[in-house]
Amino acid sequence: QVQLVESGGGLVQAGGSLRLSCTASGSIFSINAMSWYRQAPGKQRELMALITNGGYTNYADSVKGRFTISRDNAKNTVYLQMNSLKPEDTADYYCNSRITTQNYDTMNYWGKGTLVTVSS
Repeated sequence: QVQLVESGGGLVQAGGSLRLSCTASGSIFSINAMSWYRQAPGKQRELMALITNGGYTNYADSVKGRFTISRDNAKNTVYLQMNSLKPEDTADYYCNSRITTQNYDTMNYWGKGTLVTVSS
């Protein structure tokens, strides 16, 4: 079994920063792409940032230049550094990772989410 656990959410004022973390654990053989999504109330979940196991990154236009995704492969952890936060960044943030288990099954796994609230 594989689990993803996010941390680092909270309440911050506009213009502030937060750093989210997501650690994968369990029966892991390898981790491919890791990504962060967010879902605001009443809206669909959307991809914010992605990083491959080779270090390629991609960002949604709304967060380019403000958010930075990175990963520590030794720790099975992906990070999202969020700077210059805006009230519209308020959402539940979810980690997603494409993982191959020790049984050589490959699928996408989700964390349970961490809430980020940006006050104006």
